[in-house]
Amino acid sequence: MSDFIYRCSQCGREYEITPDRMVCEDCSADQSADEPLRGILEVVNRRGVPADWSIYDFLPVGREWFPPIPAGNTPLWEPTRLREQTGLPGLFLKDDSCNPTGSFKDRASALVAAYARREDIDRIVLASTGNAGSSMCGVGAAAGLQVRLYLPAAAPPAKLVQSLQYGADVIRVDGTYDEASAQAMAYIAEHGGLSRNTGHNPLTIEGKKTVSLEIFRQLGDRVPDYVFVSTGDGVILSGVYRGFEALVNAGVADHMPTMVAVQAEGSCAITRALREGGFTAPVPSRTVADSISVDVPAAGYFAADRLRRHEGRAVTVTDDAILAAQTELASGSGLFAEPAAAAAWAGVAALRGELDADATVVVLITGSGLKDIDSAKRAVGL
Repeated sequence: MSDFIYRCSQCGREYEITPDRMVCEDCSADQSADEPLRGILEVVNRRGVPADWSIYDFLPVGREWFPPIPAGNTPLWEPTRLREQTGLPGLFLKDDSCNPTGSFKDRASALVAAYARREDIDRIVLASTGNAGSSMCGVGAAAGLQVRLYLPAAAPPAKLVQSLQYGADVIRVDGTYDEASAQAMAYIAEHGGLSRNTGHNPLTIEGKKTVSLEIFRQLGDRVPDYVFVSTGDGVILSGVYRGFEALVNAGVADHMPTMVAVQAEGSCAITRALREGGFTAPVPSRTVADSISVDVPAAGYFAADRLRRHEGRAVTVTDDAILAAQTELASGSGLFAEPAAAAAWAGVAALRGELDADATVVVLITGSGLKDIDSAKRAVGL
């Protein structure tokens, strides 16, 4: 029996990890297309981890299957000027724009690619607003995998060009991410392939937990007080939670950080659900931060549950605040982030008066500003 299994985050039912198992069949029965995924599966490590653990001890695929592309191991900046400006000497920036394709999504893509290689699957299919798609295309190129990407026509040109450069089969969709996702799933049903749709494939959350393991190690085996995470579909937030939960469950850490989910005011389904006590009819999203623009958050139930369970926070910020944060972050630290990533910094500004001066605060920067030059031009008045 494998050391790793899937366990439903809602009902607790356990499953073997197989290519066709994506969600809990009980909890996802009669799943509505206009609500977040039910029955998201978590990877459970029944083996435990050694005292001298590495990140691979927490993952269900061995190191030998990972493609030769350096995903993860990104720097934790100590931004002197921003520390002085905010009065937060314990402020850190986790810079995932340093990943090979310029975004945090390489963490999930690397695990999905490793699993595909182990299972002898040669085709990955997904929908994306940009970063997940370009990431899977780049990691797939390194791994020798075919990638079929459904990309909304409104995605920033840089992300389209990047995906095409990697040699992927890109289908431009005249519609939203949700429509692109439906087309990707329809293709898989007819032609096969491994889904890398965000949240749908459990490994997209599990791959992202590696950032928490790195932060813990980079802080000297210490859990930060706060982690600010830009949030759209809730999958990155869920992954960060899963990482710290894994550390606690393994007895490596003894408590969780306070997570702050930062959402654009025009795309805040998770924040709204927390406020109203549940998810209601989707509201069309509208924000300059394309990577966190989503009508139906795939991991909405999972993310909201973790925020409640671990007493996290959720805050919304305006597009103007996001663009201002992008410029402030770049000019104050030298880190040029795309709007979706800069939203996390806008969240720090929104809650600055509530943070203890001696708190250890980590801001997760999920993507490079070069991903969306048009928004950056707007921020500086060009």
